[in-house]
Amino acid sequence: MAAFLLRHRQVSTLGVSGILKDKLDPSRPHVESRLGALAGVCNLLREYSTSNDNRAHKFDFLDLTCPHAWYPVARRKNRKIFLHVGPTNSGKTYHALKQLESSPSGVYCGPLRLLAWEVAKRLNKANVPCDLITGQEREEVNGAKHKAVTVEMADVTSNYSCAVVDEIQMLGCMTRGFSFTRALLGISADELHLCGDPAAVPLIQEILKPTGDDIHVQYYERLSPLVPSQKPLGSFKNIQTGDCIVTFSRREIYKLKGQIERGRKHLCSVVYGSLPPETRTRQATMFNDASSEFDVLVASDAIGMGLNLNISRIIFSTMKKFDGVEMRDLTISEVKQIAGRAGRYGSDFPVGEVTCLHADDLPLLHSSLKSPSPILECAGLFPTFDLIFMYSRLHPKKGLYRIMEHFLENAKLSENYFIANCEEMLKVAAVVDVLPISLHDKYLFVISPVDMRNEISSQGLTQFAQNYAQKGIVRLKEIFTPGTLQVPKTESALKELESIHKVLDLYVWLSFRLEDSFPDRELAASQKAICGLLIEEFLERFGWQKQPKTRKLPSRVNSGFLLSKETRQYV
Repeated sequence: MAAFLLRHRQVSTLGVSGILKDKLDPSRPHVESRLGALAGVCNLLREYSTSNDNRAHKFDFLDLTCPHAWYPVARRKNRKIFLHVGPTNSGKTYHALKQLESSPSGVYCGPLRLLAWEVAKRLNKANVPCDLITGQEREEVNGAKHKAVTVEMADVTSNYSCAVVDEIQMLGCMTRGFSFTRALLGISADELHLCGDPAAVPLIQEILKPTGDDIHVQYYERLSPLVPSQKPLGSFKNIQTGDCIVTFSRREIYKLKGQIERGRKHLCSVVYGSLPPETRTRQATMFNDASSEFDVLVASDAIGMGLNLNISRIIFSTMKKFDGVEMRDLTISEVKQIAGRAGRYGSDFPVGEVTCLHADDLPLLHSSLKSPSPILECAGLFPTFDLIFMYSRLHPKKGLYRIMEHFLENAKLSENYFIANCEEMLKVAAVVDVLPISLHDKYLFVISPVDMRNEISSQGLTQFAQNYAQKGIVRLKEIFTPGTLQVPKTESALKELESIHKVLDLYVWLSFRLEDSFPDRELAASQKAICGLLIEEFLERFGWQKQPKTRKLPSRVNSGFLLSKETRQYV
């Protein structure tokens, strides 16, 4: 199907692998914040202009040992830091959000769009006008002095009364950790509330020593019991309403869904990372609805954060996962994050239970739940665009790939930090370096949310960048062929449709940053919505239910333009 959707498929990025020396990490940081405060570039340009290149050579752009100094607005404020730490389902985020809700102005920074959506909805429902800002959405509310954003979109140039950063332990993430470090050091708020795992406390206290911030730590206990089972599930005949089976590949998710539904007692919703966020939300809603036929959930570790789920029992189908490099045991933190989703306080299941499919996995489950999470030792860091830009002036003949590679290899760090894994970005840099566009525009493509492991996604980015370089404007119809979308009939066709959704998501992302050059945002958004509906149609038809539910397309969408005649009968 996808071969008919993306034109000019002969353009390939596969040759990039020959440029890069090592295997690429599959994780993909969505790194809006790597642009830094672009206004700072102007200041640096004034200070280190072409007429003053000697000073530029004396300035050490590779020195990243004092990242707290990158954020002068925050350093001018005497911030009060409140650490809300505890296990999953302990109420720590609830208390932080109550403080945000009662403040005259504020911002919530979450790791996922789903969490930003949830907080924006909550505040607006409480008559606290709140804007929603993510890489792909801008929903402004009249009179709003509050914002709910994804952490990469955190504004480090504004002042707030209150700010909340959720899942702060992610500052130790190899790919996205630097965004949480940036929020921690850079958000200028009278009160900064940090929610997460107690394992992050010592590192945060150490990092904040140079800032002079006043730090308070509040520990929380779990609000409802979590009981590890002494027996494995053993057989899918023992599946019950409210169960969630966790596995770590989409292929295994659909395999387990099929096995359970062939028993003709339960229907399964599914949740995993490559599903569109809207689809994940609707799958979760069906599972949560007591009147729904979908009473069992099959999911990846994507359930670890971002969704409120009425789970009675978590069942690990395996205690191993492939992390992009190797097959390994789940970490203590991963086990706790996932297992803690059972028995959510206030749900239909006040006591959570956790077990494994196989008996030989139980010892690792029990030992992980009894052990404290390892203390975080380092926080992620990445240079601002200001530094990359100024460093490029010292190497005017090098492309962005070589500039970034050299910068990252030679950067100086303190013992509390590590440089974020950015090999996916380097792969994109190698692609766009051959195009006649500015360093800033190359950098925009480099930090865009594209999965270069995925052929369709990488083709989409390459075509967007080439059209932008050649014409200065990218019309969606030049990339996306109309009349070919249809309900997938196989898992491989579903995977292709998920990839197409990612390409459309990328177009929307670019349209917010290069608005004049990517003018078809509304069309891309409507096609994204149709992709989501077709994916849901597949999910509801994949099973033993007798009648698939029919869905209506959004009224603003011209379905005749987007869908073939064969497809329209399903939507």
